[in-house]
Amino acid sequence: MFVSNFLIGLREGLEAALIVSIVIAFLVKADRRDLLPKLWLGIGVVIVAAFGLGAILTFGPYTLSFQAQEIVGGTLSIVAVGLVTWMIFWMARTSRSIKRDIESRLEAVITGNGWGAILIAIVAVAREGLETTLFVWSTIHSETGATIAAVGALSGIAVAAVLGWSAYRGIVRINLSRFFFWTGLLLILVAAGVLAYGVGDLQEAGMFPTPVAYDLGALLPSTGVIGSLLFGMFNYTPNPSLLQVIAWWVYLVVTIPLYVAASRASSTVHNNQQQQPAARTAARNIT
Repeated sequence: MFVSNFLIGLREGLEAALIVSIVIAFLVKADRRDLLPKLWLGIGVVIVAAFGLGAILTFGPYTLSFQAQEIVGGTLSIVAVGLVTWMIFWMARTSRSIKRDIESRLEAVITGNGWGAILIAIVAVAREGLETTLFVWSTIHSETGATIAAVGALSGIAVAAVLGWSAYRGIVRINLSRFFFWTGLLLILVAAGVLAYGVGDLQEAGMFPTPVAYDLGALLPSTGVIGSLLFGMFNYTPNPSLLQVIAWWVYLVVTIPLYVAASRASSTVHNNQQQQPAARTAARNIT
């Protein structure tokens, strides 16, 4: 559980840090340092709101009946999978051109009071905060797990903040497209487990039948070392229902090929864009 939430905190945190660093660099370059205090204030408010949402999701359902808790938990787990999947595909398409895209948007809104530029960063942090909160919450299944999940996510966010600052200062260079590709694949595996667990919650609420697909309890119990690791990272259960197995496999079979195809398409577009200026330069030299 620590590893999976560290991963989501690292990835989401680095996305937010990357966008914020691009906005800050642009504001400094445009001599609009007067907007930086407003930017940090807005980001601070969004972070506090994300923590507040996490507290509501963690402690709020305790006042509900068991069936209602399972329905809420299962539904929000599926919503979290949807949001994270969208985020993974969005970054697969834009990781190579994100700096250029954000700067072009900033150029259009930098004039006047500059709130448009601030909103770009605030919305990005709010989106990542919402996705992180929902996804981390969906992996929590006990009070002890809540602590481990929180520590894992916060550790990942802290590392992301350090990496973002280091990249902004030019101390380190990060191959963002490769980083987001491989972490995206890992998160797809994590999301598949969260989806299966969410389906299990809805089944416990009586919404769907629950025939058991198989039972690996004797061979690979979830209480063993390997089983505990698989449960913490991928929500492994030794005796899943048939519907959980179907949801898990359908998600992976559909999502992974589409994700790889989206990443390759983005790489092709990026390479073509890099080749075009070189081709134009060569043509001018010939003429």
